[in-house]
Amino acid sequence: MALAFDEFGRPFIILKEQEQKTRLRGLDAQKSNISAGKVVARILRTSLGPKGMDKMLQSPDGDVTITNDGATILEQMDVDNQIAKLMVELSRSQDYEIGDGTTGVVVMAGALLEQAERLLERGVHPIRVAEGYELASRIAFEHLEHISHKFEFGATNLEPLVQTCMTTLSSKIVNRCKCSLAEIAVKAVLAVADLERKDVNLDLIKVEGKVGGKLEDTELIYGILVDKDMSHPQMPKQIENAKIAILTCPFEPPKPKTKHKVDIDTVEKFQTLRKQEQKYFDDMVQKCKDVGATLVICQWGFDDEANHLLMHRNLPAVRWVGGVELELIAIATGGRIVPRFQELTPEKLGKAGLVREKSFGTTKDRMLYIEHCANSRAVTIFTRGGNKMVIEETKRSLHDALCVARNLIRNNSIVYGGGSAEIACSIAVEAAADRYPGVEQYAIRAFADALDSVPMALAENSGLQPIETLSAVKSQQIKENNPHFGIDCNDIGTNDMREQNVFETLIGKQQQILLATQVVKMILKIDDVISPSDF
Repeated sequence: MALAFDEFGRPFIILKEQEQKTRLRGLDAQKSNISAGKVVARILRTSLGPKGMDKMLQSPDGDVTITNDGATILEQMDVDNQIAKLMVELSRSQDYEIGDGTTGVVVMAGALLEQAERLLERGVHPIRVAEGYELASRIAFEHLEHISHKFEFGATNLEPLVQTCMTTLSSKIVNRCKCSLAEIAVKAVLAVADLERKDVNLDLIKVEGKVGGKLEDTELIYGILVDKDMSHPQMPKQIENAKIAILTCPFEPPKPKTKHKVDIDTVEKFQTLRKQEQKYFDDMVQKCKDVGATLVICQWGFDDEANHLLMHRNLPAVRWVGGVELELIAIATGGRIVPRFQELTPEKLGKAGLVREKSFGTTKDRMLYIEHCANSRAVTIFTRGGNKMVIEETKRSLHDALCVARNLIRNNSIVYGGGSAEIACSIAVEAAADRYPGVEQYAIRAFADALDSVPMALAENSGLQPIETLSAVKSQQIKENNPHFGIDCNDIGTNDMREQNVFETLIGKQQQILLATQVVKMILKIDDVISPSDF
């Protein structure tokens, strides 16, 4: 490609001829793919652990996001390379399945690719490397099962769940409030959990945020929070034992579906039309009153006349409530969403012990709290913060904590964090390599070295000497046969993660190893990169 200028000084690009283009094949293609994967992993490596750095991401329209959540960073990065997109998909898979460990899984995949590159340069066939990685991942998977512990918890003993959520929040921007936020996350999950079936529906937990206040003001509401206020300022701000009509039909006269035109040429016709409209409003309000509703929540708006009539008839109303909020309100209050006034019956009303409008500080911001609901399985976490970026990052952090609590309810096995699980797996995989006489043993040893990259990254990000720290912890694990020793990232003075109460879920850690291995195997088996312009 060359740059040239025409007679007016305007630049234009001269492309090489099509037949002179070269396509990457074989080892060159594999090295190029590995290089792309390593670049993505290198970006996230510095975000790993409690002392990990944050990334500032700017979108094309100027919005700024500050986060150290791996899935969010990769989601918002503008990635063109197809292999880099595979790494993005890897992080997204971990986020969908587990919710936590999105940074660790990419760092792990990057380390596996780095080790694979060395083997390829030494002449080991990519298929042999992939097979060795598969064997090693099974060994690591089984060893994690072996070193895991069962955590017993119940409605009265929440400490194990809280401790695990605190480990997740330690690496986030909200770590100074990790104790209170972890408690909120655990209580929210237990409120919507079905402990008999070991199932949690996270859709029942709504996370709302509003700029203002401080992070410590974040609260859990056993009910629904709606970012709306009463439609008329003179309507009551607090309703006890509310019976709620949830409507998706507007307080308006019906409109013909076809094009229409109304000619009004006399005062009498105008008065008749006005009376007819008023009768419509009267009938609508009366239907709500007749079934016993004390609050109307409507998906659509209504004009000033209907608003005045509702206020005059002592029927408080809320308008322009979104569809998702309506569904949550219906679930929480045990009501039914009604599409027509004619279908409104007392059985379809939702019930709530208290509906109140709350204002914040000296601002005009007001929100509606619907509490003490008939079905308290729908809850809301209301976050506060100094600016929008803090609130968004708090929401992402809470999502990770909620997912971890959900995973523990599904499977209450835990492993210890701080890189201790990876070091223990590395030792087990290294020892198992001697049992395999073929070329695969080189790949198995490489897998063990790649596992060490996670604790090494933790040590680097904490300002410690990475090689010295890792070798000391590894020798301590081997000497005492104790898989709980990890990297002391917070400089507490002990490497025993059990004493530091640093836990991670077993299924989360196993999923990290399996997903990273699968993606790396896929990348290693690509030996030709074909683009549409090649044909």
